[in-house]
Amino acid sequence: MQQLVECVPNFSEGRRQEVIDAIVAAIAAVPGAQVLDVQSDADHNRTVVTFVGEPEAALEGAFQGARRAAELIDLDQHRGEHPRMGATDVIPFIPVRGVSMDDCVALARRLGQRIGDELAIPVYLYAKAASRPERESLPAIRKGQYEGIRDLIGNDPAHEPDFGPRRMGPAGATAVGARPFLIAFNVYLNTADVEIAKKIAKTMRFTSGGLRYVQAMGLLVEGQAQVSMNLTDFRQTALHTVVEMVRREAARYGALITRSELVGMLPQQALLDAACWYLQLDGFTADQVLENRLVGPP
Repeated sequence: MQQLVECVPNFSEGRRQEVIDAIVAAIAAVPGAQVLDVQSDADHNRTVVTFVGEPEAALEGAFQGARRAAELIDLDQHRGEHPRMGATDVIPFIPVRGVSMDDCVALARRLGQRIGDELAIPVYLYAKAASRPERESLPAIRKGQYEGIRDLIGNDPAHEPDFGPRRMGPAGATAVGARPFLIAFNVYLNTADVEIAKKIAKTMRFTSGGLRYVQAMGLLVEGQAQVSMNLTDFRQTALHTVVEMVRREAARYGALITRSELVGMLPQQALLDAACWYLQLDGFTADQVLENRLVGPP
């Protein structure tokens, strides 16, 4: 059985298409690295790339993407709605087939050291690869963003990187980790009042008393209030649970959901779970999906 790892690097560029294309090309040029999806957002000024490969191809693809991003992105000139601390902001490895979470942790540590040594970029290990408990959370590492971390690194022991120099250049710093599947999911409201989105996000996110396995923030995107969320374990906190809670909280402020948005990719099971809940399909099993029963060409 072929080993397969998913890697979902986030780059701090969502406006200059030529830069995005160059970064994606650097990843795709690695033998065995298959780019599945590229999504960019100009307001967030951020691009999310999803690619898969055997472990060594995933590591090399991630490194080449980070190397190209460091050449082309200057955080001193970067502005966007999404929090960021580096040209390559975050690189997670996700086990898909024939590899364990421990294997992905080992990949993260190898990549982190290589980025630190060869690109002279500070690296913080996060999620399952974290070197200390307080660094398991990406928002905790990224607090203060590029400007704040730049001023503290080298002076504050709490900001000591796991790899690389104790200083930041224009490529900033990078978080490298291993984690389960994460669903990046945005919900738009029929209002331009960003304060409503921020209040809903505070209710949603676990760190302020909301749903477990949910990270959330409120933003203004293209004139619409947006609740931007990461679901870090969709099996424990499902998509439909999140949507219905946002809907309920929005109603408190006289707002409605106008649409939602998936950033990157998600497992099929997350959609099946949502469909079963909304359709009230009690007793449904995955083998009732026609495509799941088909073998070979039609």
